[in-house]
Amino acid sequence: MKIAFFDTHQFDKKAFNKANQNFNLDIQFHETCLNEKTARLAQGTQVVCSFVNDKITDACIKELASYGVRLIALRCAGFNHVDIVSAQKQGVLVARVPSYSPHAVAEFATGMLLSLNRKIHRAYLRVKELNFSLDGLEGFDLYQKTVGVIGGGKIGNIFAHIMTSFGCHVLMYDIVKDPELEKNKSIKYTDLENLFCQSDVISLHLPLTPETHHIIDQVSISKMKEGVYIINTGRGSLIDSIALIEGLKNKKIAGAALDVYEEEENIFFQDLSDKILQDDTLARLLSFPNVLVTSHQAFLTKEALQNIAVTTLENIEEFIKTGSVTTERLVNPKHHLQ
Repeated sequence: MKIAFFDTHQFDKKAFNKANQNFNLDIQFHETCLNEKTARLAQGTQVVCSFVNDKITDACIKELASYGVRLIALRCAGFNHVDIVSAQKQGVLVARVPSYSPHAVAEFATGMLLSLNRKIHRAYLRVKELNFSLDGLEGFDLYQKTVGVIGGGKIGNIFAHIMTSFGCHVLMYDIVKDPELEKNKSIKYTDLENLFCQSDVISLHLPLTPETHHIIDQVSISKMKEGVYIINTGRGSLIDSIALIEGLKNKKIAGAALDVYEEEENIFFQDLSDKILQDDTLARLLSFPNVLVTSHQAFLTKEALQNIAVTTLENIEEFIKTGSVTTERLVNPKHHLQ
């Protein structure tokens, strides 16, 4: 059985070809993203493999189903790019990789915070031009600062522990409390209102759902401390980009580190260095000296890629053998609404 892989990159091919030595599946890599117009490339297979910037709408799923596709294997944890309700109606299973390396993302968020605060990225560029001046590179000690962590899953949990190792006070918000996390005297669960008001740094580690869409907006920013730093390695649409820009312009927000962007679909993972950026909002964000943007790379470690490849291929192999996938790796409409 052929498996059609969409939105593939060199790092995908390398990791999956290595992992596939133990599975021997017939993988066909496509660089194009999966959407309604490209779904025809899935003809002749029951399985497609998708990444975060594919656009698997109702129309796309109906098209896939008409070709006999019965499994959409996501090589990621997030599933906000898939119409889960439509998939269920069409009898198409959606499987994901619930956890691949939470340490990868949590460590990257920490690196972004350190670079943004201490201006490491700017200092590097200066020195490359033989400019050794320190003017404008002042940061602050993380020690004794209050860090708000929104989202207490595996990644948020690890990030919170990393922050306590810097001597930070951590405020955690999540609808489910982790009993082990509650035992840590440096970590305190609180409501969003208090987190916004008290935090010097706010880091987002949430899935994107209707409830979390634009959780950072004009109203929430108005409640924050003057000079707050915002880190987002979750999903782009957790932040209202226009509200973020206004917060940066009026200096309510002292800096932002973004590994994700709400309109990244046709931008990230591509080399656009010889083109004119058409997204005015992203162009504006890139113009701020106190904004650090990376191209959705927080997950990109050897360990994470290996785990993603193995888990994805396990899901596909199980489907081929049994017609289903392990329950905890399946996505259903109930998950979509959480």
